[in-house]
Amino acid sequence: MNILHLDASASKHAESHTRRLSAQLVDQLKTADKASVIVYRDLVDMNLPHIDTTIREAWAPEAERDASLDELATRSKNLVAELQAADTIVIGSPMYNFSVPSTLKAWIDHVAISGQTFRYTEDGPKGLLEGKNAYLVLSSGGVYSEGPAASNDHLDTYLRTVLAFMGITEITTIRAEGVAYGPEQDEAAMEQASAQIQAL
Repeated sequence: MNILHLDASASKHAESHTRRLSAQLVDQLKTADKASVIVYRDLVDMNLPHIDTTIREAWAPEAERDASLDELATRSKNLVAELQAADTIVIGSPMYNFSVPSTLKAWIDHVAISGQTFRYTEDGPKGLLEGKNAYLVLSSGGVYSEGPAASNDHLDTYLRTVLAFMGITEITTIRAEGVAYGPEQDEAAMEQASAQIQAL
């Protein structure tokens, strides 16, 4: 099994809910299949640039594109190749202002490429990454999976939408919620999320 593990939290490992939980999940997957190959990307350290219209030009055949776009083309193609090669994708992401961190959005913009991870047909868009599964390891200061704030969740809903757009529909979400409600709730949320991972 090839596992692509992405972390998007701006916090260091010891302070990050999602870094600790996503690492636990990957360790568990690795234990279940010791032959697994893991590709790890710390999206904060990668510091991918926000894309502009040159991303389309970079995917043009080498003979047709400006040489100044070679670095952009190589980076984007490598990221897409990692995603295409993965059987399982693990995404660790906190909620920032109701949605994904910009570092994760930048990665998505580099891999959601027409003709590579999805294509347009007469019947609408079709994802090209079918047969994969994904785990979303998420954290939030408040509670958004249910209750009055559920309509403000643009983290889980967005990630599920963009993954499904690329053909990945087998998705499991693990949440640590309400971690800003005090130490007891923080600890309880982490214990619940850890237990959910162990039960997978």
